[in-house]
Amino acid sequence: MPTHRHTFPGDPQELRAARNWTRATLDEHPHSEDAALIVTELGTNALMHTASGDDAGTFHVTLTVSELAVTIAVTDSGDAKTSPAIQHPSPNSTHGRGLGMVSALADRVVVQGDDSGRTVTAELRGRAELRESAPCS
Repeated sequence: MPTHRHTFPGDPQELRAARNWTRATLDEHPHSEDAALIVTELGTNALMHTASGDDAGTFHVTLTVSELAVTIAVTDSGDAKTSPAIQHPSPNSTHGRGLGMVSALADRVVVQGDDSGRTVTAELRGRAELRESAPCS
């Protein structure tokens, strides 16, 4: 299983770099777009809610690829201002949908760690052909 790691500076401008790195690393893998969106959402949460968004902050992305899954892990710099949780924002709210989106895309989401640093891991399993052939509603 190839594992790829990259550390990004804690600047919101780096979210684009993280998304592009994810796409390039997965090199047109069937789950590359979902993985890029997950990295963007989890990276945004790290920047907004932890020391990752401070001047010297960083966030770390790990991608693991196997025949059966792509696993995305984003680790923050700690000093969490909140705990990760799926929220149910009002329709007019401009925040609070990220982890819900990640949970909707991923087959499994796990949060590990504490206020000194958390890793949120999302797993995209299965063959992409099965997801693509699902009927649209």
